[in-house]
Amino acid sequence: MKIVFMGTPDFAVETLKAIYEAGHEVILCVTQPDKPKGRGGKMQFPPVKEWAVDHDIPVFQPVKIRAEESVEFLSKYQADVFVVAAFGQILPKVILDMPRLGCVNVHGSLLPKYRGAAPIQWAVIDGEKVSGITTMMMGPGLDDGDMLLKSQVELAADETGGSLFDKLAIEGGKLAVETIEKLDRGQITPEPQDESQATHVGMIKKEMGNINWSKPAVEIERLIRGLNPWPSAFTYLDGKTLKIWSAQVIEGKGEPGSIISVDKNGFVVATGHGCLLIRELQLEGKKRMAAGDFLRGYQLAEGTRLLDGKY
Repeated sequence: MKIVFMGTPDFAVETLKAIYEAGHEVILCVTQPDKPKGRGGKMQFPPVKEWAVDHDIPVFQPVKIRAEESVEFLSKYQADVFVVAAFGQILPKVILDMPRLGCVNVHGSLLPKYRGAAPIQWAVIDGEKVSGITTMMMGPGLDDGDMLLKSQVELAADETGGSLFDKLAIEGGKLAVETIEKLDRGQITPEPQDESQATHVGMIKKEMGNINWSKPAVEIERLIRGLNPWPSAFTYLDGKTLKIWSAQVIEGKGEPGSIISVDKNGFVVATGHGCLLIRELQLEGKKRMAAGDFLRGYQLAEGTRLLDGKY
């Protein structure tokens, strides 16, 4: 089949790669514009563009996919289907109607749960036991199209946003290939979503990582895992940002945010309910390290308070 692929981050690359390796002809990749990165502000390709360029696939980077010139450009490509994975812009109806088989979206949740921009991280933060991929026919709304196929993935006890991202990216590629091939053969009956079961999640923002120690330890520990590797959960120690990369829920009590014990392997912080044994961290200006290694070079006394602000 002839396919126009739309996607931007690493998650989307796995779907693009799977379609390409399955022998389908990707005639165009549509992705977001290049962005400046680092102190020098050097322009960087989105991951999908990098992969497309390496495989000699034409790339289109519209600032606004809805713009008249964007629609006109896409109309020149006679594709059987448009496959969309984490593209970052909502497609107008005129584009949805272009391909013979329509536009298929690869979404990182078991719809109708977790519609929106960050379903993978929120599944970890909310303590879900199972997540997965849903392919769907795209409609004019946000993740509200008819469902095509689903694939479930169980979350490990130590699942992070990053590890689940990797698992679902690979699963998404497999399911995308199965979906478009069965769709072409007429072997899928689209299923409407149950709107009464729909949940919506917003974008992940950096400030979400600021730990509120008055919350239960189980919730904080899930936040730490869900925001790993980005933007990370953090607190403040002696006026410096302290990122928490790994922690274990244990029994205990004390003033929320206070360090109630310290030993060579780590330290324990009291929360609103229960405690957290901090296992891996990163102090501002330092590298990521095990808590035991950190304590060999930093004098941390019992009774020290971790704060939600520098002062």
